[in-house]
Amino acid sequence: MVNSLNGKNILVVGAGGLLGSRLVKYLIDRDVNVVAVDLNLLTMKERLSKLGVDTGSSLLTCNELDITNETQVKRFFSSELQIDGIVNAAYPRNKTYGNKFFDVSLQSFNENLSLHLGSAFLLTQQAAAYFERNKTPLSLVNISSIYGVVAPKFDIYDNTNMTMPVEYATIKAAIQHLNKYVVSYIKDSRFRVNCISPGGIFDSQPEAFLSAYKAHTHGAGMLDVDEMMGSITYLLSDDSKFVTGQNIIIDDGFSI
Repeated sequence: MVNSLNGKNILVVGAGGLLGSRLVKYLIDRDVNVVAVDLNLLTMKERLSKLGVDTGSSLLTCNELDITNETQVKRFFSSELQIDGIVNAAYPRNKTYGNKFFDVSLQSFNENLSLHLGSAFLLTQQAAAYFERNKTPLSLVNISSIYGVVAPKFDIYDNTNMTMPVEYATIKAAIQHLNKYVVSYIKDSRFRVNCISPGGIFDSQPEAFLSAYKAHTHGAGMLDVDEMMGSITYLLSDDSKFVTGQNIIIDDGFSI
């Protein structure tokens, strides 16, 4: 599967984050050309280096990009960019993100929708504009979530300080329909937009949460971020050349 990415140029947005950084490493280790962008160039390079990525590799180009900034994003896609695939793994949010439902103000809710869903719209729009200018095959993968598919299982948050943010669930559901809207609008099989919906990804959560979450799966519990790589690279590759507007759920049965 990954061999079909040979010779392709993949843009990873949010390359300094948990998923984005591991995806960069995964692709570089398989000799795929990567353009890695994030809000903070230095922080991104430090995280990639800690994963063992040679940030001076000829396969890797690193740039700073604020995907919530319309001027920056339009300028980036209007540059001498040559890409065949894009993965949007960015996760912009404000300082009050993650409050429990009754503690979320309208201002905070709207701001988080603007940051996360708004930037997903902007990136998808500009990817479509890039395709319209170049008319070469382009596959975009956005990141949704199981909580964009099913309602939260709030019992798994008992005995923890955690919750499932209402902004998160709203945004992740909207991303799936955004994908369908855009591919229906462009209506060209060479331009594909899909997403994956991961279940819980392990990131040092409390033991009470991990145990409760695992009880809702078929035994795997929280997944390692590397479990997402196969589905992402499938959607980027020519192996999925007529797959578009779709959502792949990766959750070991959590949403069943």
